[in-house]
Amino acid sequence: MTTLDFPLPDQRTDHAALRAEVRAFLRATLPPGYSAADQARSWSGFDAEFSRALGAAGYIGMTWPKDYGGHARSPVERHVVMEELLAAGAPVAAHWIADRQSAPMILRNGTEDQRRSILPRIAAGDCYFCIGMSEPDSGSDLASVRMRAERTATGWRLTGTKLWTTYAHESHYMICFCRTGPAEDRHGGTSQFLVDMSLPGITVRPVLDIAGEHHFNECSFDGVELPDTALLGREGDGWAQVMSELSFERSGPERFLSSFALLEEMNRLGADVPAVERSVGRLVAHTLVLRHMSQSVAGRLERGEKPDLHAAIVKDLGALLEQETPERAREAIDPATADPAYDATFARVRQMAPCFSLRGGTREVLRGIIARGLGLR
Repeated sequence: MTTLDFPLPDQRTDHAALRAEVRAFLRATLPPGYSAADQARSWSGFDAEFSRALGAAGYIGMTWPKDYGGHARSPVERHVVMEELLAAGAPVAAHWIADRQSAPMILRNGTEDQRRSILPRIAAGDCYFCIGMSEPDSGSDLASVRMRAERTATGWRLTGTKLWTTYAHESHYMICFCRTGPAEDRHGGTSQFLVDMSLPGITVRPVLDIAGEHHFNECSFDGVELPDTALLGREGDGWAQVMSELSFERSGPERFLSSFALLEEMNRLGADVPAVERSVGRLVAHTLVLRHMSQSVAGRLERGEKPDLHAAIVKDLGALLEQETPERAREAIDPATADPAYDATFARVRQMAPCFSLRGGTREVLRGIIARGLGLR
């Protein structure tokens, strides 16, 4: 049986200075009256102007080479900045996917032209990406995707549908996972493509969430013509690439801070109320453990490792914490003592909570990955 550990990376003294720098940026940049309910949107809040300010401050593309608009800083330093942004509930959704996973995929698998034409725009906060993985009837089982890219005389023709594509209606590009080989070759017959979302033949339809907000979309591709240069990496390597991409998606602080605004509101209302203090203490303890584990994954990335299994564990445990928080709040907070700020924050987090165990892989899929990684199946 495989054993796991989560050693902390080096805790350098300059991280305190970096945290102070980011907090000063947030005080100067977030709009006046930015409420706890606003903060509860966390990394789902879309604000292009904020993303451009973040890019100008050097907080996007932190780990990339300077040749591509990056800042050559460490994954651990990036983790520090992400923690501060999410703890403050900053509206980072515009650039979030591009910075977190699309750009690292282009750095690792893209051509030099792809890197030089796209990465500096992402680092500036001016270029946004969506994820083209899930499909109707093919969500968690990515190997069953049916969307196809067929070779043409000049490149590829893309046909099919992607679902749950967050902010596709605002994105410039999609990294699209699709089938380029026979269906029976579930893994080897897949590839990834950089798809310009302005191309003819792409239709983006809104999918409203339970609160009536528009984050998700259904994207249809009706014979979309792609040039040869749209292929990301090598034909047939899509499965290995997408598994690597999911490691970036599953291990960051967004996997345990999505309910943090509500935890802060509980702490505000519950001072000297034993039942609330017990709930807050439990949630804070779990948050600190997950923070340690997430920092450990950042350290492994810094060392050039591939912590796929560790990232899946962080994602699974983080979703449990994020969904437990509104339940603990419901049990512990007396509605008679609540106020409008708390009520608005609680309502938003409670409505969002069901999706926490879906984003980045369902609980059942993650636990299957963990069991295989531990040699249990």
